[in-house]
Amino acid sequence: MIKQTKDISDIIMQCQGIDISIYEDSFLKKTLQKRITASTCNSLEDYCTLLKQSSIEGNLLIASLQNNYSEFFRNVLTFAVLERIVLPSLLLRKKKEIRVWSAASAQGQEAYSIAMLMEELRSGDHEKFKYRIFATDKCDAQINLGRIGKYPSSALNNISFKRAEKWFTKQNDVFTIKPELKANIDFSVFDLLNKKTSSPSASIFGNFDIILCANLLFYFNPKNQKQIVHNISKSISDGGYLITGEAEREILLNLDFKEIFPQSGIFQGRTDHRKKIEHGSFNQLSTN
Repeated sequence: MIKQTKDISDIIMQCQGIDISIYEDSFLKKTLQKRITASTCNSLEDYCTLLKQSSIEGNLLIASLQNNYSEFFRNVLTFAVLERIVLPSLLLRKKKEIRVWSAASAQGQEAYSIAMLMEELRSGDHEKFKYRIFATDKCDAQINLGRIGKYPSSALNNISFKRAEKWFTKQNDVFTIKPELKANIDFSVFDLLNKKTSSPSASIFGNFDIILCANLLFYFNPKNQKQIVHNISKSISDGGYLITGEAEREILLNLDFKEIFPQSGIFQGRTDHRKKIEHGSFNQLSTN
């Protein structure tokens, strides 16, 4: 098992200009071990030599670290709380427009799931309201796939027959999102570790009622987990929600966020949270 990853990180930075030290150490080691095995190298030293000689292998390693797996309605409890509690409560505040950021959208499954809930609310007893969903990912190829919105039947496991029939067109084994569901979604490339801005440029001013950053944080080391949460927190509206994955709940709890429903992964900041961000004291919050 790999014990030291610094040499690899240094080589990738020198040859590719990419910092892979941002990733969580055990995830980085497991990924490296898989690439060493796949490349038929006999040792870490041999793999270091290969990386220096082959930009192709460097690109394969970087691609392996960028996990793009996602699902429609991935966490059943999270989406149930969103549908029955969070979204209705936002509408009760008589908001003119609900703004949502799917911050690690991969191929768009999360953004389209939220759009389905929004459309179902608009067709129900609620007053007509506007919504905008900003779907971002670091990978341009994933964002393009999201814009296209084509998925194999296996990707629809968590979608009811009623929703599948209403929001997809089917051709052979391919299901394509209907244009009307895409109308309020903007897809763009965005790096959550961007130090120049805390939200995608398409959103203009941030101020999101809901930010979903699920099943991403645990791939990064603690320093960068904290930086991502710090960055996106600056874009949450007063009383807004930050949603994370089941395995990442402790990260948010340790950063003084309040989970609104047990095990849901749906959080709100404490009342003094925005002040801590504005005064730059967020980085001093406990992460133990």
